[in-house]
Amino acid sequence: MENLIDQIENENLSSSEEQADQQKKLVPVVESIRYRKRAQSAEQKTVMLEEELAQSQTTISQLNNQLQLIQTEQQLSSELISAGATDIETAALLVKARLEKEPTADAATVISLLRKEKAYLFAENNHGDIAAAPKTAGTREKMPSATGVIQRAAKKASKTGSRADLQEYLKLRRNFI
Repeated sequence: MENLIDQIENENLSSSEEQADQQKKLVPVVESIRYRKRAQSAEQKTVMLEEELAQSQTTISQLNNQLQLIQTEQQLSSELISAGATDIETAALLVKARLEKEPTADAATVISLLRKEKAYLFAENNHGDIAAAPKTAGTREKMPSATGVIQRAAKKASKTGSRADLQEYLKLRRNFI
């Protein structure tokens, strides 16, 4: 009997110890609510940051595609310039169209074919150098022999002092300079 009483007391003691341990482990309600709110806000921030990351990655891929297109266009323009194209935009459009039709072809072969088929898009006298653009209508090319003629007319106008000679000098100067 005494053993039985000792067992009951031991059980009561162990259960009271367990209750004391459980009370130590329990968190007050206010703190648990605060922890839950913090966890929810952290989850929301995580979702927002994942969305921003996905958006940034799509933006990066779009910018990389644009950069690649610009680089290929730049390379194509430089090849057309070195081939002596006079109308670079038109030639570039034609080359791009052919490259889209035939993805296995390279730009150099397409440019050489275009040069044969549509020679009017390229300068006639091309020695492998970059073709110089002709001067605009507003400027006139200087003639090396014209300087002697202008100097003679200027000397004549200064010696004679005649208005007719001065007018002739100014006319020559306007035509050649």
